[in-house]
Amino acid sequence: MLPKTFIRHISQFAGVRDAAKYVPRRALLYVPASNQKMLDKIPMMQADSVVIELEDGVALTAKAEARAQATVALDKIPYHSLACQELGLRVNSVSSGLLEDDIKAVSKAEKLPHAFMVPKVDSPEDLVTIYNIFREHYGDERITNTNTRLVIWIESARALLDMPRILSSTLNLHKQAGFFKLDAVVFGSDDFCADIGATRSSHGTETLFARQKFVTCCKAFQLQAIDSVYIDIKDLDGLRRQSAEGRQWGFTGKQVIHPSQVSVVQEQFLPPKERIEWAQELVHAYSEHESLGKGAFQFRGQMIDRPLLLQALNIIQLVERVQN
Repeated sequence: MLPKTFIRHISQFAGVRDAAKYVPRRALLYVPASNQKMLDKIPMMQADSVVIELEDGVALTAKAEARAQATVALDKIPYHSLACQELGLRVNSVSSGLLEDDIKAVSKAEKLPHAFMVPKVDSPEDLVTIYNIFREHYGDERITNTNTRLVIWIESARALLDMPRILSSTLNLHKQAGFFKLDAVVFGSDDFCADIGATRSSHGTETLFARQKFVTCCKAFQLQAIDSVYIDIKDLDGLRRQSAEGRQWGFTGKQVIHPSQVSVVQEQFLPPKERIEWAQELVHAYSEHESLGKGAFQFRGQMIDRPLLLQALNIIQLVERVQN
């Protein structure tokens, strides 16, 4: 593996974030905050990103209980000894009318999650509401003096079409106002299909266009792209095929709804050995050409420029973190 200082040096050349801060999210596993037994198991869960869930996984009648249990869990869970890479908290959406109740409750916890996760962001105007609610209950100091990241969901036709403006506005909130930094975006396939009137299927052709447009928008802004849920939890072969497809398309991870799906998904989103070797050798070659003041060059028969360098760095950063 390449030295971390070397990777940071090359990352600065390429204009990407510090490799030491990279958070892998190959599998994103939901844990309903209304289920105390599941919350108690979080420290042992192996998914890269474990998400305390206040939204779809919690019945409307159990929202208050879920908020209370999530608030306790944030302070009780031992962050330093988690098996996962990230502990997230998914709140309810702006459109639900429940977001402020969620934030008012969980802001009472002393600790913040590694990432706040906000579903159904349909427009830049939603972001203004989200930002104002967080500011009111957390205050500017707690928001700006933290490494907590932001993850948002795109789940409607309107959001998909307006995605570049949504992502740009979210990133600008971090740069200009110190809000949590957007790190990843998740495609909500079930709500998207309901919005356009499509029927969900195991092969997923009904979301083919949406998933490809989604991942393209994410990568245009150098953000992680998290793929849709595979709904048949017993069909691990189908899950494996769709995960491999997603990785080939450029997705960096996938949502999972059952612990049995985690190992399958994380294996598929870990690059094969030959791809890792390609990335390491490419970065070395790029460093040599950069020191000579050269731009694009040939490597293994390919013309190499900044976009391919970014692909290589993403691979190296992922492998570094999951093998620590």
